[in-house]
Amino acid sequence: MPTVSTVNLTAPLLLLLLWATHPTMATNWLSLARLPRSRPVSGAAPCARLRGLTPGQVGVCRARGEVMESVRKAAEMVIEECQHQFRNRRWNCSTTPRGINVFGIVMNQGTREAAFVHALSSAAVAVAVTRACTRGELERCGCDRKVRGVSPEGFQWSGCSDNLSYGVAFSQTFVDEPERAKGLSAGRPLMNLHNNEAGRKAILHNMQVECKCHGVSGSCELRTCWKVMPPFRRVGVVLKERFDGATEVRLTRIGSRTALLPRDSQVKPPAARDLVYLAPSPDFCRLDPENGIPGTAGRRCNGTSRLAPDGCELVCCGPGYKAGRAEVVQRCSCKFSWCCSVRCQQCKNTVTIHTCRV
Repeated sequence: MPTVSTVNLTAPLLLLLLWATHPTMATNWLSLARLPRSRPVSGAAPCARLRGLTPGQVGVCRARGEVMESVRKAAEMVIEECQHQFRNRRWNCSTTPRGINVFGIVMNQGTREAAFVHALSSAAVAVAVTRACTRGELERCGCDRKVRGVSPEGFQWSGCSDNLSYGVAFSQTFVDEPERAKGLSAGRPLMNLHNNEAGRKAILHNMQVECKCHGVSGSCELRTCWKVMPPFRRVGVVLKERFDGATEVRLTRIGSRTALLPRDSQVKPPAARDLVYLAPSPDFCRLDPENGIPGTAGRRCNGTSRLAPDGCELVCCGPGYKAGRAEVVQRCSCKFSWCCSVRCQQCKNTVTIHTCRV
């Protein structure tokens, strides 16, 4: 029988082992979004009590506590943006009612849904931290004033550019840490790291330029410009497009190292900006509590057009909607809005709304 001292020594080791082998720990930090805003997320004691962080992430929290409030904001951004992008899909980023695995055990599998969440999460951390830098909320960083001189277009680089390099570096440190701790010889860590980087590249390749005109009476004889990040909605749109074109890969040994190559040899290797996945997705049609799938029963869909993004053929499982529970509404001329003719002056396109059945 083990002594009390032996149990005390092995318990932390067992906990570390569970942390290291749990397949969803890489995204469990998203549970920070569930914490009340009044609860601190930095400092030695609070960091140790934050559920969902790996031991390495706890260390980052303790060393760079001022950034953790931005990480909490990033977790909120991920949930909101994921649910927006997938609002008309069978899997609509539904969250679990409690616990540290926000999106449920769907994230356990190496599907394209998991690929999207990883990419969006790494991008969100980079964006949130960069915003904090630009606003002067962090002591260790500020604006990026390295961009100087005259551009080929003839404007003067100046002003306060977004310090994306700092945000990206922190995202690599915090978000990638669980994967690097597992080693780079397994398929899932390699998949997650690839998608994490793809998320950050979605920001880098969509940076925007803002300018201010100078001159007599606003003649704009001289323009000073600076670089800013794209809106996070734009990042979500880009990653959603990458999700639709994601590449299924398999772990392949090349000499002394392992790499992810397309499962279909006729498909070209994915670029750094592409999303990759290891396993096909379930259909998400019917309730499957064991696998964390809520099904589509009760979801509303557009029964008027099969080609609509929110069409019943896409949201439900084929013709699986209740025609008897249809309601007729009118779609506003403004995008993404629904209204009744009484409430909207410019309505058009009568749409029949159905409810997905069990």
